Amino acid sequence: MSLADPTDLPPEERRWRVFWRRYRRNRAAVLGLILLGAVVLLALLAGIYEPVDPLRRAGEPLTWPFQTWQTPLGTDQLGRDILAGILHGARISLLIGVVATVISIAIGVVIGALAGYFGGWVDDVLMRITEAFQTVPSFVLLLALVAILGSSIENIVLAIGIVSWTAPARLARAEFMSLRKREFIDAVRNLGVGDAAIIFREILPNALPPVVVYASVIMALAILLESALAFLGLGDPNYASWGNMIGQGRAVLRTAWYVCAIPGIAIVLTVLSFSLLGEGLNEVLNPRQKK
Repeated sequence: MSLADPTDLPPEERRWRVFWRRYRRNRAAVLGLILLGAVVLLALLAGIYEPVDPLRRAGEPLTWPFQTWQTPLGTDQLGRDILAGILHGARISLLIGVVATVISIAIGVVIGALAGYFGGWVDDVLMRITEAFQTVPSFVLLLALVAILGSSIENIVLAIGIVSWTAPARLARAEFMSLRKREFIDAVRNLGVGDAAIIFREILPNALPPVVVYASVIMALAILLESALAFLGLGDPNYASWGNMIGQGRAVLRTAWYVCAIPGIAIVLTVLSFSLLGEGLNEVLNPRQKK
């Protein structure tokens, strides 16, 4: 048997090879992974290109792109380097996407797990709460939370996580309702295993795949929500974010459209990368796919 035979590999490495083989079948998903890698690279380069302050004045106001080497993508109406804003905005966008997704998934999985596992009145109460959140449009609820909590970056991330948990909760509930009646759950229950151990150790690992796939949607949504807030002037002005750049560039949209267009393209490509990434994860984690 050759050394390259997958059966010679450790189980963990073999699983990763199977994962990658199935993921790369979808060329769009591979493109999404490349785009996401590019965004991560931009975030890593932020401290090298502009280690001091991306909001400082770097040149003459409204210098068009490719006019000087000092500001390759031009400057805004205050003379700030747009490339520095793009690089540091990548950091902010990834931070917001990851942290807000973790918050929303954590809330959604806990509520969905309790509702799906126990059923009965627990399910009724938790689902009524979920429906109450869903009756209010996410962005309207986000505006209310930011108005109450304040517009610091920490509060914005928390607010986005709070308004995004309902879909993961419903996904987790559906998976738990399906898995709680399986034979292996009856077996561990008969062994005297407690409910908490069954929920988090036995059912949760099997219920996570659809939630993990949906996490990519939440990350894209979180970036769009933050950008929308910043566009309305409700973002944190102490950070260079793509939404802030677009919002502040509205004033010169007719004469210097690039101030809005460049961060807008960055947002589109980042959201597209998460969407394509989610498509690939769905193909890999969908049990109906061939191995």
